[in-house]
Amino acid sequence: MDAPGLFDNAGPPEPQGSGILGTGSSSGDEPLAVRMRPRALDELVGQDHLLGAGSPLRQVVEGRQPLSVILWGPPGSGKTTIAHLVAQSGDRRFRAMSALNSGVKDVRAAIDEARRIRRTGGPQTILFIDEVHRFTKTQQDSLLGAVEDRTITLLAATTENPYFSVVAPLVSRCVLLTLRELDATDVGEVVDRAVADERGLNGSVTLEPEAREHLVRTAAGDARKALTALEAAALTVQTEDDEKQPALTVAVVEAAIDTAAVRYDRDGDSHYDVASAFIKSLRGSDVDAAMHYLARMIVAGEDPRFISRRLVIFASEDIGMADPTALQTATAAATAVERIGLPEARINLAQAVAHLATAPKSNAVITAIDEAITDVRRGKIGPVPADLRDAHYQGAGALGHGNHYSYPHDDPRGVVGQRYAPDVVAGRDYYRPTRHGNEAEIADRLEKLRRIVRSGRGARPADGD
Repeated sequence: MDAPGLFDNAGPPEPQGSGILGTGSSSGDEPLAVRMRPRALDELVGQDHLLGAGSPLRQVVEGRQPLSVILWGPPGSGKTTIAHLVAQSGDRRFRAMSALNSGVKDVRAAIDEARRIRRTGGPQTILFIDEVHRFTKTQQDSLLGAVEDRTITLLAATTENPYFSVVAPLVSRCVLLTLRELDATDVGEVVDRAVADERGLNGSVTLEPEAREHLVRTAAGDARKALTALEAAALTVQTEDDEKQPALTVAVVEAAIDTAAVRYDRDGDSHYDVASAFIKSLRGSDVDAAMHYLARMIVAGEDPRFISRRLVIFASEDIGMADPTALQTATAAATAVERIGLPEARINLAQAVAHLATAPKSNAVITAIDEAITDVRRGKIGPVPADLRDAHYQGAGALGHGNHYSYPHDDPRGVVGQRYAPDVVAGRDYYRPTRHGNEAEIADRLEKLRRIVRSGRGARPADGD
């Protein structure tokens, strides 16, 4: 008896309509996303970097080499489609397992069966594991031996970075293939194909340009999501009159997917207007307006990585040392976007927006670096003071390098009077902290530090410092 979550395809591949992994069943009532799955590797959209002649992906699909592979990519980018293509090609035995409902016992049972079949002259076994990142370390470790000796050829799929979510020994035994997120052109191609293809809607409806744009945008790079929404919209306008060709409008698509069509062009003026308003709301400490613009970008299908990058920049440019933890929050949100993705990552982005909008503001950090860069570009460079120069090599002392360097940790204050900057910029105050938030304390401390450092080698601070 098969272990839970396993499906067997022993021997030669079954013809289209076999229902392997739910693909191509002859019942005719499968979801549009299932009916429109590519029948050949060359129909795969958006992954041209993996389709070259002799590429590892072609070798796996065509069965020329028993390569174990980890497919890493966002939802709807084609990971399961590739598994379907593998299942239907070559004289191989195919088994599929979902990490959501399978355990170590199931994995070991599949491996034992593959080993028994192979020893009796049977076909090679391809073991497909979807959502492999959901396996525990122990479950992943149970695959190592069988992958190592090629008892099975592993085909694993994950939406999370394998270097974080899959144990290193398993990653090292597999070829890692990274599937790119589909862009608007890719998703549009999938939608257009589904409207016209006989396996899809077969031209029974027309898709208005504005509706197509909305459908593509709200799919956010997920082809499966786009096809599901397209099918839902088509079902709402179907009639018994075959001669009619109803049109899918924005209103129809909106009603089908319950997502308002936001006026927002990721490559046009609206994109920059909303992004600008977002940053200015953060700078102005209006957390509610900032949250509105965040929601507007998310609903409109903006790339969440664009949003997270802007937050990371803002944390240093407009907050800086007034709240040093702001950069940590923004960076953590960016990491969450990469590892989790939407829709869940909207929560992480919202937390970062709340933190950055309500944090005290200072542009002292960006002002400091920009002024320093300006001086350097104007030729204010000057030689490095001799005491600070590299003194580790023989003869450096004779040149005066490092002879009088004072080690700050030897002073009970942890700071000494010493010349650090070249003469040409000595005494130049680049960093000028505000009195906002944490920078108020930094400003007081910096005044004392500068007084000691600039007092000259070995000098003591004034009374009270």
